[in-house]
Amino acid sequence: MDITVNILLTIATAATPLLIAAIGELVVERSGVLNLGVEGMMIMGAVGGFGAGYLTGSPWIGLLAAIAMGAVFSLLFAVMTLSLATNQVATGLSLTLLGLGLSGMMGTNFVGQPGERLPNLDIPGLTAIPVVGRLLFGQDPIFYISIALTAAVMWFLFKTRTGLTLRSIGDSHASAHALGIHVIRYRYLSVIFGGACAGLAGGHLSLVYTPQWVENMTAGRGWIALALVVFASWRPWRVLAGAYIFGAVWIGQLHAQAFGIPVPSQLLSSLPYLATVVVLVLISRNKRLTMMNTPASLGQPFVPDR
Repeated sequence: MDITVNILLTIATAATPLLIAAIGELVVERSGVLNLGVEGMMIMGAVGGFGAGYLTGSPWIGLLAAIAMGAVFSLLFAVMTLSLATNQVATGLSLTLLGLGLSGMMGTNFVGQPGERLPNLDIPGLTAIPVVGRLLFGQDPIFYISIALTAAVMWFLFKTRTGLTLRSIGDSHASAHALGIHVIRYRYLSVIFGGACAGLAGGHLSLVYTPQWVENMTAGRGWIALALVVFASWRPWRVLAGAYIFGAVWIGQLHAQAFGIPVPSQLLSSLPYLATVVVLVLISRNKRLTMMNTPASLGQPFVPDR
């Protein structure tokens, strides 16, 4: 039973950064913007969070720094694509490459240094409940933030007037502009929110998952988060389910190696990425479902009439 609980705990820890990054990107894409720079924003959040936590001795300051780093980095993408109307795909890829290179340079002095870890919650009486106590009441704070964030985004998009406006921009920015909606403002705020979420996801990696700095420690999680948005058909609750499925695959291959299963370690390590490819192929076969939920203006530049 203890082994099962520990595996479930590690799955939740592995799924949390995927969930947060994907939820942020979902809001961005609902506004009609395609930001492929999630990996770059995550790695910048990871190095910013670790560096601030290490220098100040406070993981909470590190967490705030990770969020700020992701938001600032996303602002660069927003200026390029929304104000200067550059190609969103090319700009997002460039953002990822810039983040990977810049984070490596910034984190040079942090390699091998002990990090500050966010403590898990410990609620007397509740955390000690067999099996469910540690799962429900003994997780790290970002785990609870990720669940609350998912619920908040679901409520915002489908239960509020502002969420309806945001979705209308993603479906037809020209029509929204004709109705007097400030398309660029909404998209700026959405991109910054997505960047803050990506930075928070990166901060989780360096402050909770493995409290240390390792170059390229995101290891492709940003790309998996992008795939999760498509996998979920742009629905928050499906992102939640998908994140835990991918988290289980990620942890499953680690435990398979630890148990000595006679399969090449390289194949086991590639399982999360193989699962991503398989899921995308299966989704692409159902074109009706994909077209029905995809924001119609996704990836299209918008230049308001002057």
